[in-house]
Amino acid sequence: MKITDPAFGLSFEVFPPRNLNASFKLWRTIEQLATLDPSFVSVTYGAGGSTRDVSRAAVDVINREYGMDVAGHLTCVDATREQVMDVAQAYKDAGARQIVALRGDPSDADAGFQPTADGFQSSLELISALADTGDFKVRVAAYPHTHPEAANENADIDMLKAKFDAGAHSAITQFFFESDDFLRFRDKCVTAGITQKIIPGILPVENWKKTKSFSARCGAFTPDWLDKAFENATNQEEHDLLSISICTELCDDLLNEGVEDLHFYTLNDPSLTKTVCHALGRTPSELRLHKVA
Repeated sequence: MKITDPAFGLSFEVFPPRNLNASFKLWRTIEQLATLDPSFVSVTYGAGGSTRDVSRAAVDVINREYGMDVAGHLTCVDATREQVMDVAQAYKDAGARQIVALRGDPSDADAGFQPTADGFQSSLELISALADTGDFKVRVAAYPHTHPEAANENADIDMLKAKFDAGAHSAITQFFFESDDFLRFRDKCVTAGITQKIIPGILPVENWKKTKSFSARCGAFTPDWLDKAFENATNQEEHDLLSISICTELCDDLLNEGVEDLHFYTLNDPSLTKTVCHALGRTPSELRLHKVA
């Protein structure tokens, strides 16, 4: 493994707290990750907009108290166009100049996505409306492993291109565990005429059993070798060391293949993410300013 130059772009995803203890955990996470000089932090938005107010409040605090660039997530689910754009305005008022625009997961997963009356019919309409405001850098989702609702891989890539054509600035991928999965996807996007930046989403594994279950639900592939490796981890210390090693090697491979930015799904726990970033050479004493383009 060749450790790369630490001047790569870095960003983190967190989710809004639902109670007081979760709030303390989030702010501890932000304080620790802020020392790594991230380009931005994204704040998620619960299924069906269930965390709408809490997400906006978290965006406000992160921007105001920590001086960090924040991207608020925004979805089309269970809301009219006016309500969705009101949330976008609230993000703007809270200091956010970036939005991660998503179709979103319905409150009832079994029912599937059903457009709301007078609501956005798809993520493409949402992206276009946000782009038309001129107020935000719009980021979107991409899937190295075909989205469960996509007809096939080509349709998935066509959808990503349509998102860029609608006004998206860049994309952040679903997590994956092998660098070749991202690199093949990146190459296919280039072949399809996509020139905008696609940022790999990285998930340091905190709990393999839960990660594997979640991966199955969202269509992310988990290789057999990884399953066997975590099965052989006999305690939490071995599990964490394995997770750090695998994640560090994955990130280093990506950076050595020309990837300029990494986006970490932190699950509001900074420990594994911070250790991986340190292993990659990104430490507080070696920071070099780098903003994601």
